[in-house]
Formats: sequence, C-alpha cells, structure tokens
Amino acid sequence: MRHVAILVETARAYGRGVIRGIARYNRERGRWSTYFQPQGLGDPPPPWIKKWKGDGIIARIDNATTARIVAKVGVPVVNLRSTLPDLGFPFIGADNQAVARLAAEHLLERGFRQFGLCGYRRGYHLGFDVRQLSFIEYVERAGCRCQPFTLRHSDPRPPSWEKEQGRIARWLSSLPRPVGILATNDDCGLQVLDACRRIELVVPDQVAVLGCENDVYACNLSIPPLSSIDLNSEQVGYEAAVLLDRLMVGKRAAKRPPEIQPLGVVPRRSTDVLATSHEEVVRALRFIRQHACRPIDVMDVVEHVRVPRTTLQMHVKEAIGRTIHQEIRRIQIARAKEQLSMASAPIKQVARDCGFKNVQYFTRAFHRATGETPARFQRRHLSDRASIS
Repeated sequence: MRHVAILVETARAYGRGVIRGIARYNRERGRWSTYFQPQGLGDPPPPWIKKWKGDGIIARIDNATTARIVAKVGVPVVNLRSTLPDLGFPFIGADNQAVARLAAEHLLERGFRQFGLCGYRRGYHLGFDVRQLSFIEYVERAGCRCQPFTLRHSDPRPPSWEKEQGRIARWLSSLPRPVGILATNDDCGLQVLDACRRIELVVPDQVAVLGCENDVYACNLSIPPLSSIDLNSEQVGYEAAVLLDRLMVGKRAAKRPPEIQPLGVVPRRSTDVLATSHEEVVRALRFIRQHACRPIDVMDVVEHVRVPRTTLQMHVKEAIGRTIHQEIRRIQIARAKEQLSMASAPIKQVARDCGFKNVQYFTRAFHRATGETPARFQRRHLSDRASIS
C-alpha cells in the first residue's frame, strides 16, 4: 500500500473538487493510505511532513516555503497550482485556452460587442495569464474590443477592500454599455457585481458578468447569482492521482501532462440577458425575468410591452431563438434548479415558488428540460454538498 500526502485546500470549491477526484481514483485503483488534514490555500504544510516517510505527494503549491519543504521530503510530487514557475514538479491543471474560448463564446452569443476583463497582474499566476490573454485574443478576433482591469491583491501593499471596490466602480463607469465582463475567477466576479450595485449599474442588462471556477456557494452569494465556468477540478484531481501512481513506480511523467477540459458554463442570472438594441424585446425579456415565477403567461408579456402579440412573438423568436412561452419556462426551470441545488426544500414548495400549478406539472416540465426529475436533481446536488462539507 502506497502512502500519499494530499496538501490541497478545503476552503475553496476548486480544492474540494480536486480531493473528490483523488478519492475517486483511490477507490477505483489506488489502494493508497492517504495523509490529509483540512487547510486553506497558502497555509504552511503540516509539521509532520518534514519527517514523513511516505511514497508521494499531491499538492497545490502556492508559495516558495511550501515548495522547499515538499522538495526536501524526497518523494515524487504532482503540483496542481501554477502560481510559481519552474518548480521542477510535473503540473496538471485546467486548459485555460479552452476556458477563455467558452467565456468569449458565452458572451458573444448573448450579443455583446463591448467587453471587459477583471483579473490579476501578469506573472502572478501563469494559468490566469493564459486565461486572460486568450480571452482578449478571442474577442478581438471576433472584431470586438476588450478593456482589462488589474486588481491589486498581489501588490506588496494591497489596497483596502473599500479602495479596491472604488477602483472597480470607476473602471465600470468608464466602460461603454452594454458590456460583457469576464472575471478571472469567482472572487473577482463577486467584486465586480458588488461594485455594480454600488453605482447602480443594472446586471445583466447593462453589465453581464461571468466568473470562473463555479464555486456554488460564492456564486449564489452574489446579487444576482454569478454565472461561472466549471473548471472540472474533480478530473484534475483524478489525473493527478493517475500521474502520481506512475511516478511512484519509477515511470516518468509525460513531457506535456494533460490539460483538463472545462465542463462548460453554468449560467445564472448575471449573464441571463440579450444585448440587443430592439427595445421591445429588451422590455419583454426583462419583464419575463422579473415576473416568470408569479406565474405569468404570454398575454401578460404582450400587455406589458403593448405590442401586437404576433409582432412581439416574431421579434422575440428572431432575437433569442425561443418563443415567449419557452423563455418563461426556461426562467422558471432555471430558478427551480437554483432552489433545488441550494436547500432541501420540499418539491411542492419549489414548484409553487417557481410558478407551477402543481407538482405533477412541475415534474413533467423539469424532466423535459433537464432529463431528470426534480427529486433526483436535488438528491444529486445535496449529495455533492455533503461530500465537500
């Protein structure tokens, strides 16, 4: 039995996903004895690691001190964080070019032609560098302009939260609108959404915000909830375990370890908009987003916009590829998914809160939209939450 130390943070969703992937590999093929204790990103390694007589380490190495201590142990190491370059350990992480492409496509599909990027200074994190530069390249290749903003978290003397929020607010005020913004991670996304509220910019109509990492708790903490890209960190952990097993039997790492493909965009309300100059469509979609769960029907929308039904139906279908009824149902299902994934509320209550007449109708509509029943969806998400708590 191999003895493996796991130095991965439990305070963030990405790290918890990595741990799930390692655990999955160990159940299937590893037969490892794992040395693990909860920690935060950047915390020093546990004291016992200096005298530990194990076989391998999987770590998210965030600073030079941790790198030196881990190297002195003298066992194979797989690193899962690219903050420090040239550590000499094989590295596995997300395909950040693919992440940037997904982000650009998601915002371009919503009609945005003006873009912003809220991220970190170049050199702070190599993966972030690729993500940020690739996003700018993708939107410029589409004939659009992107105006970046650099946070000062990594400065020797970083500004206070209030000063940083003021800087973000001034940057947002300077951008043409409507604008689609990529936040390099969900932390940035929450800061952007907070700054929007401070200066009363309407999200997502004026500013749409997309994060990365899909930390469910953080994304649902913001107002409105933050759309985000799921980086598939569980697969990162799994592939790291595969690689460590190879190293522990004396095999070499591949010259270019795999870059893990993201699972996709998890849409929430922060990007739930269409950037269009068609005022009637904008008014209709805004009304649907605000009132879909009352519930409302097609005629409620028509009466609000004060346009003939046939004309409005045609314009909405041309703009978003869906009918008014389909858009109402899409919003209702999206709200239901939010509620089901965050709490063990009774299905009957979720159905009522999201505008459905009864549980049977809700169940049929939900299954048609997602391929699973509300109860199964809720059990799966609550099980995921329990596994990381």
